[in-house]
Amino acid sequence: MAKQAMNGDAAMPIIAHMERKKRIALISTGGTIEKTYDELKGVLDNRASVLDVVLATLQLDGTEIVRVPLMNKDSLEMTPQDHDLIARTAKAMAEAYDGVVIVHGTDRLAITGERIVELVGSKHCPIVMTGAMRPYVMRNTDASQNLTEALLAVQVLAKGVYVVMHNKVLQFPGVIKDRDRGTFVRTEKASG
Repeated sequence: MAKQAMNGDAAMPIIAHMERKKRIALISTGGTIEKTYDELKGVLDNRASVLDVVLATLQLDGTEIVRVPLMNKDSLEMTPQDHDLIARTAKAMAEAYDGVVIVHGTDRLAITGERIVELVGSKHCPIVMTGAMRPYVMRNTDASQNLTEALLAVQVLAKGVYVVMHNKVLQFPGVIKDRDRGTFVRTEKASG
């Protein structure tokens, strides 16, 4: 209930309580979104995280982001142990935070998503996975959009495991990367 305060002759409503900030764990695992250009080798590589730079460009009022730098790998190099580690870390963070966002390479994102469903299910809070098809350091990147969408989605979605990219929210299980279209889709088996 709002209280009234007198300011001269006009009454102004004052919110009786402030809404608590949403606490979001942001787990970084690498992938294209975090690739940087190595001038000596002439390649894009996972050497240093750029997530702090991306986060600094966003207005994130009402949220408290806790960074969890887990690994910085191209997802094509991930092992089954890496997928398990990400899933276990997501489970631990989901027990302690209002939401979990995982930045992940897109090539093996679906494998990790399915592993999280197996290990965590939808018991605690929304777990949102995102990534990029083009690195943040490229002019035509989709990284900022996808991270922004993921950070908003994790605050409004129901408990579950999702991929949020390219203006879409897809819930696991049954999400795959459509390599021809360069985005994620639901499998026919999952949607039918």
